[in-house]
Amino acid sequence: MLEKNIPNATAKRLALYYRIFKRLNADNVVKASSQQIADAMGIDPATVRRDFSYFGELGRRGFGYDTQKLMNFFAELLGDHSTTNVMLIGVGNIGRALLHYRFHDRNKMQIALAFDTDDNELVGTKTSDGIPIYGISSLKEHLAETPIETAILTVPSTKAQEVADILVEAGIRGILSFSPVNLQVPKDVIVQYVDLTSELQTLLYFMNN
Repeated sequence: MLEKNIPNATAKRLALYYRIFKRLNADNVVKASSQQIADAMGIDPATVRRDFSYFGELGRRGFGYDTQKLMNFFAELLGDHSTTNVMLIGVGNIGRALLHYRFHDRNKMQIALAFDTDDNELVGTKTSDGIPIYGISSLKEHLAETPIETAILTVPSTKAQEVADILVEAGIRGILSFSPVNLQVPKDVIVQYVDLTSELQTLLYFMNN
């Protein structure tokens, strides 16, 4: 279980650590030092050791870190030992791209359901991978049949809060939002934001300075 007092910066690196240990294990690397992990992450070894210290003794002095053991540890920590179903709200340009992104090729997660406005021409159809697309008015009905706690939100900014309210009422506990607005949700609902415009602007800033 993830400790409550782990800093957000550390928590955000957990998936990256998992990816690195999966790659090392696939390359038949038995052990790795904090320096090797840091180089792969683009951070310093002290940060790696500090991050890992929140979880007890993950490595051994003079040996380093057992890559298979750490791969399994992070898989368990991130819930990647069993398939996690998520749903997509908004089948616009970004939504359609995500529907065709093969999440399960890298991790054990998949989009199981998609929703859009009831009058969208795609409602009532399925993607080439068999993902059904439903009208938003039937969201609660379908969630009752397929328990899902996580949603990806790719709707216009003007609709984001309205849809978030529907998701919260339906029992969704985690939202990954591509809408650049701050969503008002209860404290027990977690929201992560993906703002492509801000990320690109930040990149350009560093390029120009």
